[in-house]
Amino acid sequence: MQFIIETFNHYGYIVLLVALMLELIAVPLPGEALMTYCGYVIYTGKMNWVISVIAAAIGTIIGITISFFIGKSLGIGFFEKYGHYIHMNKQRLDKISNWFQKYGNKLLIVAYFIPGVRHITGYFSGITNVSYKKFAINAYLGAILWTTTFITLGKVLGPNWERYHLLLKKYLLIGSLIIAVMIMLIYIYKSHKQIVYEFVLKMLNNSLTIFHSFGKVKALIGTVVAVFLVFSTLVMGIIQDFLAQEFREFDELTRYIIVHVFDEDWGTAMRVFSNSANMYFLLFIILLTAIFIMIKGKNKLLELRFLTISFLGAVALSSMLRNIFHRIGPTGTEYTFPSAENIMAVVTYGFLTYLVIRYNRKLWINSLIISLYLVMCLLPGLSIIYFNIQYPSDVAAGYEFGFVWLSLSIIMLEVYRVLPKLR
Repeated sequence: MQFIIETFNHYGYIVLLVALMLELIAVPLPGEALMTYCGYVIYTGKMNWVISVIAAAIGTIIGITISFFIGKSLGIGFFEKYGHYIHMNKQRLDKISNWFQKYGNKLLIVAYFIPGVRHITGYFSGITNVSYKKFAINAYLGAILWTTTFITLGKVLGPNWERYHLLLKKYLLIGSLIIAVMIMLIYIYKSHKQIVYEFVLKMLNNSLTIFHSFGKVKALIGTVVAVFLVFSTLVMGIIQDFLAQEFREFDELTRYIIVHVFDEDWGTAMRVFSNSANMYFLLFIILLTAIFIMIKGKNKLLELRFLTISFLGAVALSSMLRNIFHRIGPTGTEYTFPSAENIMAVVTYGFLTYLVIRYNRKLWINSLIISLYLVMCLLPGLSIIYFNIQYPSDVAAGYEFGFVWLSLSIIMLEVYRVLPKLR
């Protein structure tokens, strides 16, 4: 790494372009560390951010395109024979090939953030005969996102780039893996929707047969959900001490980045952002959701009931969790883990978002609604960390628990929607 940095200091953009090109051909070079260091050099004023991102993206795009056409021209037989020279033996090749045929093209955007995966995605795109158009759209967009992320973070971290690089890389890897899993689950659901639907109906039907009562089935489902929540809370309480050190690292890094990205001029905007999780504003969103249900809903009474359950349940859940974990926030006056504001924002905006998407068939509108939802969830968390009201880990936990409760509420709504058909 030291040799690469010294060479980079002399030739800058050329080294950045060539190094990333070679890494995407599967030459073992520390591309992410180099981009983070490049960000630091930009911080010192010796390089330009725009030119650096362009050079890095071009190098990455050239590298992965070369690997794509190599894979396309040589085919799988060549890699079975010679793949061990680039750390791809036959056993690993077979596993990756099976995985890539199912999910690879859909994960090209986030694959760059996963060590070992980004080095072979180009080859397997070619080997599995992915069309160049589909490959280019996803791979090139991912290249721009990957290079921009690490160079920008290096610029933000400045002199602390080396101190925080490995920690930052770890959290980006975790986030990328979560996104990858979500993409695979969505793909599996869309590809096997009928099988999933029939399985759920069969399970519910068996429950009806066992309990001989529609009402008892509802009670059973409610009990299972309650038990799940209680035990999830207890487990989280037990592992809290174990995660304490991890929290400190995460809090330190996240707080450092936000403080350096958003200066004092953002104060007014952040106060506006914080209002998106204000209880009065959230009640207004609940009212809008109720109006939407009355206009568009197909099971109006059921949807209104679960709207109430999801909202009041989120209030109760956030209060219960904070009292269980007993974690005092930065102000030293109240429990803040997990963030109640973020739990409420995720659930309140999420329930409305789900209903809008459920009754709308236009893809561009749904994409816009989802993007708006994610922004509305992000804003209160950002403002909370900016004003140092809660720790970043409080905010992250709020998102996590909020999504768990929201998903359970939606699942229960859809289960109860199906149950009358089985009577």
